[in-house]
Amino acid sequence: MKPFCPFLILILSLASFNLQAQLNHKLKTFTHQDTLRGSVTPERAWWDVIWYGITVKPDFPTKTIEGSTKINFKVLQSGKIMQIDLQVPMEIGVVLWKQQKLNVTREGNIYLVQFPDMLKKGSVQSIDISFSGKPREALLPPWDGGWIWKTDKNGNPWMSVACQGLGASVWYPCKDHQSDEPDSASLTMTVPADLVAVGNGRLQVTTKNNDGTVTSTWKVTNPINNYNIIPYIGKYVNFTETFDGEKGKLDCSYWVLDYHLDSAKEQFKQVPLMLKCFEHWFGPYPFYEDSYKLVESPHLGMEHQSAVAYGNKFRNGYLGKDLSGTGWGLKWDFIIVHESGHEWFGNNITSKDLGDMWIHEGFTNYSETIFTGCQYGKEAGNDYVIGTRSKILNDSPIVGPYGVNQEGSGDMYYKTGNMIHTIRAIIDNDELFRSILIGLNKTFYHQTITAKQVEGYINKTSGKDFSKVFDQYLLHTEIPVLEYKITATSFMYRWSNCIKGFNMPVKIHLNGGIWLRPTEQWQSMNATTDDLNVDRNFYIQTKKVE
Repeated sequence: MKPFCPFLILILSLASFNLQAQLNHKLKTFTHQDTLRGSVTPERAWWDVIWYGITVKPDFPTKTIEGSTKINFKVLQSGKIMQIDLQVPMEIGVVLWKQQKLNVTREGNIYLVQFPDMLKKGSVQSIDISFSGKPREALLPPWDGGWIWKTDKNGNPWMSVACQGLGASVWYPCKDHQSDEPDSASLTMTVPADLVAVGNGRLQVTTKNNDGTVTSTWKVTNPINNYNIIPYIGKYVNFTETFDGEKGKLDCSYWVLDYHLDSAKEQFKQVPLMLKCFEHWFGPYPFYEDSYKLVESPHLGMEHQSAVAYGNKFRNGYLGKDLSGTGWGLKWDFIIVHESGHEWFGNNITSKDLGDMWIHEGFTNYSETIFTGCQYGKEAGNDYVIGTRSKILNDSPIVGPYGVNQEGSGDMYYKTGNMIHTIRAIIDNDELFRSILIGLNKTFYHQTITAKQVEGYINKTSGKDFSKVFDQYLLHTEIPVLEYKITATSFMYRWSNCIKGFNMPVKIHLNGGIWLRPTEQWQSMNATTDDLNVDRNFYIQTKKVE
């Protein structure tokens, strides 16, 4: 990725979409292929992935790959026809089950695999799938994703993948739906002997081959999103440290291009600060068994579980820019903080449907505010999140359509972050708010969930009903307006530009600070004031009515 190309500068200045998004935001008419990709079809519903064993051998000159995927799965209900996803132009070669070659038919980006007999409910089965082809090449990773074929400044091959939203099936065969994560996985890469292959989790073995290549196997022991299983291949060097965390010793490992070692050792000093802050606010790092890694990538960054992609040029801010416009965003490295925040929200807690990606991106966006507050005080954090409001578009609902693999508005970042900040202000008790964030990660530990589960947990644990707040900010584009009138003896107020029944409380600075509980109907109180001064932490608008 070229960080200062005119195209990206234009995107940033116009805020046509959020630059930290890892997704393609396109309005489109949905097709049958979208339904096959985005829904739990009958050919997906009857089986559950237990383990992926992926092997891949890339050929840099031809930009092709070949490999295999072994899938261990549990039969939830008796079934015979299985949907396996692999996007054009990649191709499946042979599918083997108990050394039998299975009948396979293709329908666009999916394959239907037919077993000779109905598989028995409760049984554990295994299939082996060979694949090959020239995978879609990423044009502007991570936003326009696929396989990345780059060279470093010394001309050495530098390869990786970025495929959130687009899907892991862009390069390997899998059950490509967020609701079904493998309980564990391994990734085996065969690369030229002068390169290093890094994957998720921990290195198991590296073997030198007789043909001038090496084969490395990496393994994760925790559930993982399909799009997070990623190869990194380049001229890497490594250094390590140990973080004394809430669950004991956490191994931290850093893989960077050989000529960036000194820069990385200095910039990555921020990692322990981030881990300490996030463990305090979100609970223990969710993947101690698999370690924490930062891996230098040929694109800006992604939240690849236990192997976070880092491409921020060893600079603070977002490629040297402050997305909040307040100055606070230049005091820390955006990619270290944001992408690591996804280890809790996105990797530990995963939305079942891409339409609920606000669960990933909204809470992770707010992790930036949390970190700023940890380092520089609560008011600095408040400054930061409020500063990001200028980038909110209110162009379309944050929740996307379900069942078609389509996220909602890019406002899932800044607007959802400000919604969460507003909820924090309403709770008005940071220890309770912190316990909610920790509780979310504990209650839904290593799970795929729905928006209703998140909303229900926050309502129950806070003791407040935020249903109307979620509906207003997530499902609609209108920002609620607090209308008010001032007379010689009274102050009148109500909500407008809002959904029916909207009743969010709001704090105003009057008589030392008081709470209003407006509805859509005018209310009044005996008070004298020259004007309305709303607590700045509420993401609303105000309007004086004569």
